[in-house]
Amino acid sequence: MKRLCFLLSFLILIGCTTSNTKTELDKLAILDVKLSVPKAGEWMAEHHEDGQSFEKYVANNPVTISDAQKVIYIQPIGNFNYAEKEIVVSSVAYISLFFKLKTVLLNPISENAIPSDKKRINNGIEQLDASYINSKILPNKIPADGIVIMAITAKDLYPSEDWNYVFGLANYDKRTGISSFNRFVENGDYELCLNRTIKTAVHEIGHMFSMNHCKHAVCLMNGVNHLPESDTKPNALCSDCLKKLSWNLKFDNKNRLENLIIFLKKHHFNADAAILQQQLSLLKEK
Repeated sequence: MKRLCFLLSFLILIGCTTSNTKTELDKLAILDVKLSVPKAGEWMAEHHEDGQSFEKYVANNPVTISDAQKVIYIQPIGNFNYAEKEIVVSSVAYISLFFKLKTVLLNPISENAIPSDKKRINNGIEQLDASYINSKILPNKIPADGIVIMAITAKDLYPSEDWNYVFGLANYDKRTGISSFNRFVENGDYELCLNRTIKTAVHEIGHMFSMNHCKHAVCLMNGVNHLPESDTKPNALCSDCLKKLSWNLKFDNKNRLENLIIFLKKHHFNADAAILQQQLSLLKEK
């Protein structure tokens, strides 16, 4: 009898635990777009990563904010022309809306802070060592109230000698990251550059909040190998990744989506705004 009571209690506990992971965001799953079979040269064809369910994310004790640490800091590196400065400022605004956290732009630091042996010329392009910046420079730049810090630069990046380039890179342990918009400008189209920059920036900061590359659906957190692949990814989280971030940062999902839609429409990023509008409309349904 005692054993039966124990088993019943255990099953009830499991049922409660499972139900507690259900949120209003689960209804957004019907909007998720299934990932296609990766083509040669795409991220998933070359990088075999484990998936990260919502339950696994929660169990891994992800990086999160506290009363003492809840500010995102953005650290510009190097020089920027007027249009590039506008991209940085707009990116800061978008990051704040995306994570619903205070986001502060720090004063730029010179490229001279990076040793010559942590720079290289690759195919005629000067590149900065992203791994060095993440591990050696940024940890010393984050203020006490910072939860994460991300550098942004107009220079190209490489993560290690055996890689050609990266758009961005994050260090999970040190809560640092860097993104570059060097490869994002085409024919002087700075709006396109901004769209690509904000996608890369929030992707890397998502990593800093312990989110792995998404294998659940087409998503902002999918890994990408090159620009054509990156351009196929939306500036929107799938239902699973949104559930992770919402659980972690405890933001108002409807208010967040409303503000992001306003930003995206202002900059004529209408395809991404439409995706978020679909999510918002479902959340508003009774």
